[in-house]
Amino acid sequence: MPDTVLARTPQQTAPRRRRRQPKGPGERIRVREILSYLAATLPESTPAAARLLALQCALRMNASMRVRLARGLLRSLRLDSPDLWHELEQAGWLYVSPASCASEITAELLDVTLLDQAPARPDRAQAADWALRIAYLASAQARVGPLLRLTALSLTAHTAPGTGAGKADLDQLARACGTPSTQLPDLFDQLVSTKILASWQTCHDMGDLTWHLWARDRAAHLLVSGDARTSPGELLCPTSVPLKQMWRGHEQRSPT
Repeated sequence: MPDTVLARTPQQTAPRRRRRQPKGPGERIRVREILSYLAATLPESTPAAARLLALQCALRMNASMRVRLARGLLRSLRLDSPDLWHELEQAGWLYVSPASCASEITAELLDVTLLDQAPARPDRAQAADWALRIAYLASAQARVGPLLRLTALSLTAHTAPGTGAGKADLDQLARACGTPSTQLPDLFDQLVSTKILASWQTCHDMGDLTWHLWARDRAAHLLVSGDARTSPGELLCPTSVPLKQMWRGHEQRSPT
């Protein structure tokens, strides 16, 4: 009998999903635009922590201008105080829904001009993750408060990717941070002492600020490069525990 030849069946390979290409500007520009929008919309007295919260709401809202934020996430970022939501409600910027529960807060944003945001929702969510990562890494390098975190985020949003060098109008940066421009030098010096800023200087004739971010380790490298491939669950944290686990831990400690 002739030998039987068994033909090998070619392995079926699943078609690779094409990675979605972002539309419009990158994360830095989106965050920079929303910070400028909040500077023009919110009262000057709005604290930095409330501005960080408003930034996440503006970038994560859906087409119905509603947003849901996990309480565990807010606790890990130290943005879980009810006073922050009250600040934004008092400003007439949002309304906290009674549907909020123990695990998340639901709110409706009230400024219809937010619907003019050009980027698609996935792109805005990616920008929100980028802002979350930068603000968290700033606090991971040193236990800094919300004003320093917002200042670090504003500086990074104005920094050229890959270079660590940035330039911005001093008064505009102060408005984005919700603080008088006279307070910025002290904030910059604190960022230098915490190894977030490497150097900074002002041009009094032009009213401009120039700076270089510190880039010594991976956390600082992310501040400089803004690597969008790192997800919020992969963030470095002070205890070396992934942020994703911190969220779970916060949820487990939530009162029932």
